[in-house]
Amino acid sequence: MRIRSTGLTLFAGLSILVAACTSSTASTAPSGKASTAPSAAASTAASTAPSTAPSVKATSDLKIGVVTDVGAVNDKNFNQFSYAGAVNGAVSIGAKTPSVVVPKAPADYERLIQAYVTGGFNVIVGVGFNLANPIAKAAKANPNIWFIGVDHNPCINAKGDVDTTFKDCTGVIADLIPKYIALNYQEDQAGYLAGIVAASASKSGIIGAVGGVAICGPCVRYIQGYYMGAKSVNPAIQIKTAWVSASDFVKGFYDQAGGTTFGQQFIKQNTGIDVVFQVAGNTGNGVIDAGCAAKINVIGVDVDQYQSYAASQACILTSAEKHLSVSVSTSIQQIAAATAKGGLVFYDAKNDGIGVAPFYDAASKLPADIQTKIDAALAGMKDGSIKTCPPAPACGKTPAPDPIVAP
Repeated sequence: MRIRSTGLTLFAGLSILVAACTSSTASTAPSGKASTAPSAAASTAASTAPSTAPSVKATSDLKIGVVTDVGAVNDKNFNQFSYAGAVNGAVSIGAKTPSVVVPKAPADYERLIQAYVTGGFNVIVGVGFNLANPIAKAAKANPNIWFIGVDHNPCINAKGDVDTTFKDCTGVIADLIPKYIALNYQEDQAGYLAGIVAASASKSGIIGAVGGVAICGPCVRYIQGYYMGAKSVNPAIQIKTAWVSASDFVKGFYDQAGGTTFGQQFIKQNTGIDVVFQVAGNTGNGVIDAGCAAKINVIGVDVDQYQSYAASQACILTSAEKHLSVSVSTSIQQIAAATAKGGLVFYDAKNDGIGVAPFYDAASKLPADIQTKIDAALAGMKDGSIKTCPPAPACGKTPAPDPIVAP
């Protein structure tokens, strides 16, 4: 039995196009003045994401630009699938293929966003929570441009300005910055499903999780959900966790070789561990490599890594998914149809915004009732009977608590 992935079909259709766009360097946006990007922030108010996008006449002159996070477009993960969503959205409305730029460092964020503003782009997509503050700032300053933030939840004050001190987060994005669509995902739900799979596959009763950076709230929620999902299957299971870095995002998310070394050490230090969940982007691909080399099972993150990272196929069980491509594409289609609304937009189990990827060849490693367990968990998430994260303020709290959740 296999679990269907909404993002899988999209990626299969777009992977060649994305690869073609990123085989050497990213396409170039007009130059802009350099400035320093502020640090990432936190949240308030919300709206609900629709499960489907409206149909739109396939002709559009919308000019779409994408600013990824540092690393690469074809990172086989967050940047790649978010950009694939932008491409799919453009194809759906008959717009030109989106431009994409990759910052070399966080200091590049504002300059690259401003370059798209200066270049007359109508839709600007910022990928990853590190771009939340600069995107929010640009959206406030340019009210006639649509901005889409992937994993964004900035602290906005009563005037609509970013508050990096978190003293005033009373501002509501939908009211104060109405053309800023801040996409959010319930990572703890996807992590919970991954935990069910891990505990069901484990023979030793010892599983693990490696996060990229301890100050990454979404990463914490993934692992908190993973913990709770595993405990729902086997209350006695042991969950070992570790963080690649306290605060270095390049080391935590964009260093595959370093991830391999870290994964090898993590596995060696935790005798008996037989499943590892990676929540560390491209660094996590190195953790996957270490797991496969040690002949233990692994679980991918954000996207279907069996498809996106072929080296994982020897040992991957599934992947905890955010349906990134779907959410970005949907937002672009809504903008084109003049039905888009700004504000925090949530993707979760209720609107098929999260899930786990198919099991493929790993199905034989899992019990016959695994699909039943997954289906029951999803139903519980939808009706609210299953909790997948500790009560506030512990859910997603950073730096990551130790242990990741209270026993």
